[in-house]
Amino acid sequence: MSSLTEVIESYINELFEREEQDRAADAEHVSLRRKDVAERFGCVPSQINYVLRSRFTPERGYIVESQRGGHGYIRIMKISYDMPEERARHIVKIVGDSISETDAKRLLCSLQARGMINARERLLIEISLRHISELCDSMFDVSPYKKSLLAAEMLKKMLCGLDLA
Repeated sequence: MSSLTEVIESYINELFEREEQDRAADAEHVSLRRKDVAERFGCVPSQINYVLRSRFTPERGYIVESQRGGHGYIRIMKISYDMPEERARHIVKIVGDSISETDAKRLLCSLQARGMINARERLLIEISLRHISELCDSMFDVSPYKKSLLAAEMLKKMLCGLDLA
């Protein structure tokens, strides 16, 4: 049986699919009320918050806006960048100044799932990051902080290079 988080995520994805069918184009956003979704699934509104924070993130291609209060709403928007320069800016923003190996792998999997990179590109980038990490540990004795800075810079350059090519 699926977890409640997965069920709520599936429901929101179904809302996007219904919007796409109604418009005969990619849905740009869906709007819903936290309270209504919580009542539908018999959970507390904080569970909805958890799903939004963990499953509908910029790394996964979404921006979430919310307005609290009696007439509050949640608007979930798909990020779509038509221009390579816009995608490159998005990549630089989500990678940030430093990144851990785990976060880099998570980001690469997300980018592959969104079709921004393919499996081969993801694998090559992961191997490169792992190699740099091993060199930093064995040959150069680089601190973990500086290693995460170096990984972020390399990841941004590789992803932007692929995106702008």
